[in-house]
Amino acid sequence: MRPGENFFNLYNHDFARVAVATAGVQVADPAFNAGQTIALMREAAARRAVLVLFPELGLSAYSCEDLFQQRALLDACLDALGSVLEASRSLPLIAVVGMPLQVGHLLYNCAVVLSRGRILGVVPKTYLPNYREFYEMRQFSPADTATREAIDLAGQRDVPFGNRLLFQVEEQPLLTFHVEVCEDLWVPVPPSSYAALAGATVLLNLSASNITVAKADYRHQLVASQSARCLAAYLYSAAGPGESTTDLAWDGHALIYEDGTLVAESKRFSYEPQLICSEIDLERLSQERMRQTSFAQSALREQAQVRGFRAIRVSAELPRRERLLPERRWERFPYVPSDPTKRDQRCAEVYQIQVQGLVKRLQATGIQRVVIGVSGGLDSTHALLVCAQAMDLLGYPRSHVLGYTMPGFATSARTLDQARRLMQAIKCEARELDIRASATQMLRDIGHPYAEGKPVYDVTFENVQAGERTSHLFRLANLHDALVVGTGDLSELALGWCTYGVGDHMSHYAVNASVPKTLIQHVVRWVAQTGQLGAEASETLLQILETGISPELVPGDGDEPGQDTEAVIGPYELQDFNLYYTLRFGFPPTRVAFLAYCAWHDRERGTWPDIPPDRRYQYDVGQIKAHLHTFLHRFFKLSQFKRSCIPNAPKVGSGGSLSPRGDYRAPSDSEATAWLAQLERVPDRE
Repeated sequence: MRPGENFFNLYNHDFARVAVATAGVQVADPAFNAGQTIALMREAAARRAVLVLFPELGLSAYSCEDLFQQRALLDACLDALGSVLEASRSLPLIAVVGMPLQVGHLLYNCAVVLSRGRILGVVPKTYLPNYREFYEMRQFSPADTATREAIDLAGQRDVPFGNRLLFQVEEQPLLTFHVEVCEDLWVPVPPSSYAALAGATVLLNLSASNITVAKADYRHQLVASQSARCLAAYLYSAAGPGESTTDLAWDGHALIYEDGTLVAESKRFSYEPQLICSEIDLERLSQERMRQTSFAQSALREQAQVRGFRAIRVSAELPRRERLLPERRWERFPYVPSDPTKRDQRCAEVYQIQVQGLVKRLQATGIQRVVIGVSGGLDSTHALLVCAQAMDLLGYPRSHVLGYTMPGFATSARTLDQARRLMQAIKCEARELDIRASATQMLRDIGHPYAEGKPVYDVTFENVQAGERTSHLFRLANLHDALVVGTGDLSELALGWCTYGVGDHMSHYAVNASVPKTLIQHVVRWVAQTGQLGAEASETLLQILETGISPELVPGDGDEPGQDTEAVIGPYELQDFNLYYTLRFGFPPTRVAFLAYCAWHDRERGTWPDIPPDRRYQYDVGQIKAHLHTFLHRFFKLSQFKRSCIPNAPKVGSGGSLSPRGDYRAPSDSEATAWLAQLERVPDRE
């Protein structure tokens, strides 16, 4: 996003809205088909799409068979193309339509790319199926038979012609698209693979694709796989209502995938024309290609093929000035799937990755016991569950988990009770060690006012308690020939919310270090809801989830924790969102804020039934900006020195880890100036 642009417009954040159409057709009636095409083009333009894709041979219908060899039909298709071109003059978008086209003495199955009354290029089909129900070589010639690179068409001279054309949108440098036709995707090496290596970020497929049982599932697999391998978006349009059912049937299947993820799909077997729209995240695709350096290696290896592509520069009028939010929904919790089934699968997998990491570490060291501090809060609960499962897999009794709850000056009655009940439910070795005496001695030794009876609750007062707990855990590990298991999570490491060295920053092995707070919440909830530890344990786990997140280092009033972590560093649900898009994709602050606004500005948008109503928060753009400022300052300016020397821990998710030996390497003394300067472009209010 550049200074002065409308923040609330998707095109100003390197998104592009695209559309896929399945028009109703009449076989061998190009005039009717042109009318249907024009109507959907107008609808796509009204929805502010920059690009719209139509099915294979849509101006004639795919199922014309030997009628393709009739001059009357071919001439009518040219007239239909003329009608579409004329209508496109008033529409600010690019359209890709299918038609039969005679070039010289050969007939080609073509995709025509057009905009504003101009033909930008014509792409003939490369691979012609000639098996089972397909007999395309009876009528058409493959693209490689072409002897010319430009043709005259519809009164326009020197129109680019060929199957190696890249269309580059001048107003959006990240939007370069390539067109292939139906069977081209179904071969071992699709032409779009080379096109992606040559720079295409959006791949288009005009298809007819009759329907047979389970074919739709296979289409999904093909399109998902191709978009993922090519680190691209893939738009697919199959023929729908009106095609001949003499021997075949048609389901009008339209798909939009981005990097292996389905973002839009039509209703199959609709008897009405359809138009699906969604936004393509061009910056994300560009970032993925930059980070995945094997993509460039593939381009080098295939350079002979890549160099054969021609770039066609095209102009597109992008509606940048108006307020235009995405139709596509962004998950509020990017680390956690919103689909309940997938969420349960994710939680189970996360759990097993952590357990596997700890099991291997214990096997490698020959140590059979672990020591863990149990606070009655969220992180230590999750780590304790992992420890118990590791002992079960190793065949050791759970008494080999030495759980210590260590009440201090600010430990609440609630969390202490939860810690006791949790350890009892886990059936670990449960012990209690009050640190107040040793912490007071430390404060006295260093001359802190609290030791003289003065209520001074500064950072020294807080960290003495954290240090005492960690010091005790390490000495207990020595005493019992055990490993200290760390409980700190990814969110805390990102924000630097951990006591360096002798605090919760340090352990022998850190099972939670690449698991963000929001994911930990859902893993614990999954364990509780599936009853893996029994009804009593589930009840305790659910109570822990309802407990406010607190370091409990400053005394409060009553039985509840006296400090509120999120009041200091911001809500974890929003900071985890910021972390995901900053760490995983390297997005600039303006873009992270825009995505956060899209996900969080509507109270009901993206919420889940099993999240309590009081957690269905919404945030306005000013709140998002303020919390993102906190995140950027702490992440880039303050906290890297803690991450540069963290203990070993298993990487859990594709969202990244902060280990200096893994995903993220950064200097410990960098500045946050560039990020904070960009953040100033985010408005304070709507």
